[in-house]
Amino acid sequence: MLKLKKLLLGFMLFSSAWGLSAETVDINSATVEQLSKSMNGIGKSKAEAIIQDREKNGKFKSVDDLTRVKGIGAATVEKNRDKITVGMDAPNSDPVTNKAK
Repeated sequence: MLKLKKLLLGFMLFSSAWGLSAETVDINSATVEQLSKSMNGIGKSKAEAIIQDREKNGKFKSVDDLTRVKGIGAATVEKNRDKITVGMDAPNSDPVTNKAK
């Protein structure tokens, strides 16, 4: 029984530590620095392009809308899907999958 308790405690600590390291970034409000730091394959120039697109075309409705930014394709979106969100006020987005409804 003691081994089981230790195992469960270890799992809980591991799970909570993993959950804390998985920070998300809101592509509708993030700065260049936040975008480039949080996302794989996104440097300063692509982060600037994300912000320019957001200012020109309005907020992203879903994470998939990032593909409208030149130089960002579906593969980049997929490898970052668990790190990015469109915030709570963006319409037509599923908060669980970050995909358009």
